[in-house]
Amino acid sequence: MLEMTSQYKELGISEAVYRFGQKIEEALKERFANIDEVAEYNQLKVIKAMQERRVNEACFHYASGYGYNDQGRDTLEEVYASVFHTESALVRPQITCGTHALALALSANLRPGDELLSPVGKPYDTLEEVIGIRESKGSLAEYGITYRQVDLLEDGTFDYEKIKAAIHEKTKLVTIQRSKGYQTRPSFSVTQIGELIAFVKSIKPDVICMVDNCYGEFVETIEPSDVGADLVVGSLIKNPGGGLAPIGGYVAGKEEYIENCAYRLTSPGLGKEVGASLGVMQAFYQGLFLAPTVVSSALKGAIFAANIYESLGYSVIPNGTESRHDIIQAVTFGKPEGVIAFCEGIQAAAPVDSYVTPIPWAMPGYDSDVIMAVGAFVQGSSIELSADGPIKPPYAVYFQGGLTWPHAKLGILMSLEKLVQAGIVTLPEAR
Repeated sequence: MLEMTSQYKELGISEAVYRFGQKIEEALKERFANIDEVAEYNQLKVIKAMQERRVNEACFHYASGYGYNDQGRDTLEEVYASVFHTESALVRPQITCGTHALALALSANLRPGDELLSPVGKPYDTLEEVIGIRESKGSLAEYGITYRQVDLLEDGTFDYEKIKAAIHEKTKLVTIQRSKGYQTRPSFSVTQIGELIAFVKSIKPDVICMVDNCYGEFVETIEPSDVGADLVVGSLIKNPGGGLAPIGGYVAGKEEYIENCAYRLTSPGLGKEVGASLGVMQAFYQGLFLAPTVVSSALKGAIFAANIYESLGYSVIPNGTESRHDIIQAVTFGKPEGVIAFCEGIQAAAPVDSYVTPIPWAMPGYDSDVIMAVGAFVQGSSIELSADGPIKPPYAVYFQGGLTWPHAKLGILMSLEKLVQAGIVTLPEAR
């Protein structure tokens, strides 16, 4: 048997932390086997889509300029539509991030006088300026688009009574954020999202239901587009890029709404016809191919983290035994020192910039200082091992990613090591 203890010791993990982690991991074997089964199912789904759309070597060729007849780009969008079981998709390097993809879908499908409704409470921080909750140039509010939200009930479930009351003749689009963002609420299962969509459409059938799918792709065997979502939106430097996509975002859904997005992304009259892929197609295809197994590694890391910190008495969402609907794991420390030490551990475990010390800073788009730890091959890629959190109560850190399970495991053990060294955590054996 390989002597792992010494290898971890060379990387800065004490024997006490390693042994503690091994006990937690041993109890998770059956859970991990179930994750592998979901990954296998989704891997076959992706392969089938690629085969049906006749992906070939020519799809990886460099395209520049206007991008007319970019075979790789057009075929990839057909592949995404097949994977998500939608009429159409827009998958572009010109979509810079998840927030951009969401802003694109919203601005493309809302018009002055329309109202946007969030039935799941406050959206992710960076969307506040997109919507106009926080004043910003170019927000939807500047264009006469109003916003309304219905907060979740105390138990984290939908307040159907208030949602019904909030829907009226001007309600054009309902946005549903699948993942928790910087909140300590549950993330929603695809089934839950389907139930909410069905309820909304029973009140107003023509309303557009959009799901912010960031961090959720390939966690389950079905996606929100399988249960009635008109649009699903995400970032390629999260789950579906598989750690290889260097940039990009996607919007998949009904043909009419995707066409609107294309005209907004490029120009009226041009739409999907322009926008060269600039040599990123191989990374986009191969990243999508790898995504199901990469996501499974990130899920294992999230569950490992949940079980470690829950056993130490910290509040974790989801808890160690709950079913998973995204790759994000929240751990509430109740004080900033815990968030900072955790992030220092994740940074120290990185293959890139491991020597850097993350510090909180006034990051654009947020209303408080934010600390972010990521030593990634792609800048800001949160499918790679990363952790971040706002420095404000309840002082929770949000952990996600890990291209491989061994790296995710190392990151969690290193976060624990830093907390032990700082005197914030005492391991059970030492109590």
